[in-house]
Amino acid sequence: MSDRAAPDIQQMQKRVVTTLAAAQILGGIGVASGVAVGALLAADLAGDAFSGLASSASVVGAAILAIPITKVMSESGRRPGLVLAYIIGILGALLIVFGAAIDQFAVAFPGMFLMGGGMAATLQNRFAASDLAQPKHRGRDLSIVVWATTIGSVIGPNLAETMGKVADKLGLPHLSGPYLMTIVAFAIALLIIHMFLRPDPLTVAAELDGIDTRKTKAKPLPVKQALGLILGIPAAAAGLASMALGQAVMTSVMSMTPVHLHHADASLTVVGAIISGHITGMYIASPLVGIAADRLGRRPVIITGVLILLASFALAGQASGHEHVKLAIGLFLLGLGWSCTMIAGSTLLTESLPLETRPRTQGAADLAMGVCGATAGVLAGLVVGLGSYAMLNAIAAIIMVVLAIIVVREWLVHRMSEAGA
Repeated sequence: MSDRAAPDIQQMQKRVVTTLAAAQILGGIGVASGVAVGALLAADLAGDAFSGLASSASVVGAAILAIPITKVMSESGRRPGLVLAYIIGILGALLIVFGAAIDQFAVAFPGMFLMGGGMAATLQNRFAASDLAQPKHRGRDLSIVVWATTIGSVIGPNLAETMGKVADKLGLPHLSGPYLMTIVAFAIALLIIHMFLRPDPLTVAAELDGIDTRKTKAKPLPVKQALGLILGIPAAAAGLASMALGQAVMTSVMSMTPVHLHHADASLTVVGAIISGHITGMYIASPLVGIAADRLGRRPVIITGVLILLASFALAGQASGHEHVKLAIGLFLLGLGWSCTMIAGSTLLTESLPLETRPRTQGAADLAMGVCGATAGVLAGLVVGLGSYAMLNAIAAIIMVVLAIIVVREWLVHRMSEAGA
């Protein structure tokens, strides 16, 4: 970016971050509303064995839908891709409500998949915040947008009971109520992005770097090549591992916690409060995590996240469904550890990739992350069904040890290459 354009770009970046943060609040309400009751709705419609499919469907949806969404971004900018993502999410929530109304999981399940469009939008918003960011503030700007999700994510689960009563009055199943909130929240987020994300940050970034977007359209980057590009850059590969494995352990433990509580006859209010605390942990410290990633380095923050996650598994894994306080602390730490691995990992990935390939490689990274999360969510139900919630936490701890080895190894190689330069 030229020095002459720097002041204008800084003002533009402030507007971009503000717009994305506002949309992220609404997106957080929409996603968290479904997360709070998704496993319970699936269990109610099809039995406990299918409870893990609820969160997994949305995660898989977010992962797969990231590819066409980022394709649109590569060709036309961030705004059209984000608008498309929210539209898909709205259609998904409508289908879930309809499926619940006719008591058909086969109808609701595709809706859970499509609702991943809204989740994909909240994930891609963080990357959009980095398009025009200065390198020394990239982690901070990305984390501010992630942090904005806190507000919506805390509100969403705590409205579960209220929206359930709204559904009752409308003659709809109680557990379909939170998805009515999802529809409204995604619709408002869509309007905010469409009206205020102008000019488009990715388009401006490409112009400043002298990239011809027509060539990008003419030479699309397939998923396999995008993943190959990431894995061919050690720092990017470490960032992807942090994102994917952090998402896997978070999704698995989080998705099974409502079922663990439900088996102990915990009320929907208790479930909502604990999930709300977990989501608060995911986002409340995001700006501090982003600043730490900028000042201390991406890799140290990832390792810190691993240590926090290990503490989370130790607490939650030892807690019965009646020990609400211990579970609440464990789930809060689960969210905080995820925040470190996600923000630092996303920043490390982004800064390691050339701008012209970022949208598609970021989409491929979210696909890989989603596949890991979804697989973990499905397997989590089987682990808890055949074993226990404690066993699930023990397996998650082992996965985090593997992540620590990957990151420390790349970190050492990176330091050696810097010393030899």
